[in-house]
Amino acid sequence: MNEARPIYKSVSDLSGSNLRSLYDSFDSSIATLDCGKRYAPHNPNGKLFCCDTCHAVPAAYQGEWKYLKDNTQLWHTWRGHECTNTSGEERARLKAETPKEMILLACLGPSRCEREFRALSCRQFPFFSYVSSDYRFLGLVYEWEFESKCRVISNLSSVTQTYRDEFVRTYDRLFALFQTEFDNYAYHSEKLRAEFLRRKKRFPLLHRNGATYLVSPGRGRFHRIDATELPRFAPYR
Repeated sequence: MNEARPIYKSVSDLSGSNLRSLYDSFDSSIATLDCGKRYAPHNPNGKLFCCDTCHAVPAAYQGEWKYLKDNTQLWHTWRGHECTNTSGEERARLKAETPKEMILLACLGPSRCEREFRALSCRQFPFFSYVSSDYRFLGLVYEWEFESKCRVISNLSSVTQTYRDEFVRTYDRLFALFQTEFDNYAYHSEKLRAEFLRRKKRFPLLHRNGATYLVSPGRGRFHRIDATELPRFAPYR
């Protein structure tokens, strides 16, 4: 007898009701500390790096963009000239690296944020789903390019368990529906391992089981650690 297999669809097929459900179940603050007043001054633009399109350009699924466009004025498609220091080469690179199922967006800024209409990419930042070399979704890892910009990366112990649980449940739902989404994160996880292999360092993993580990990028070995012992990066030491 043939084994039953899931029928995968395009991420662009996400409907408004599906998105609202995902948003509502992934809405907790990432940490108890309010980063804004204390850490925004580290950015010359006066904004948190995660809320500044000049440093972090959000991406949305095509279906997600349709939902946002129909329900809020917060977002517009990223044009690439919102920031004067964005070169043509940088614009081309960002567009080339964006999965075809997604579109780059820009918002009106943190002072006009509507939290209920934050894109999934905003809700997950600075993390992404870690897929191991044997294709298992194991938890949260951080975007390594933001080590010197994001306060949360230097304070992983401040990430709440509620946020971690919501993150895992959200991407379990997405991965169950969309194979391409899982594949995209598997590829990004490969890039993470290559980067830390180059550095000859282990990377932190906020595991879906609630524990925190340092992971060997080569052999994939896990070393359990207290999150308060993880390294910090300037200027957040």
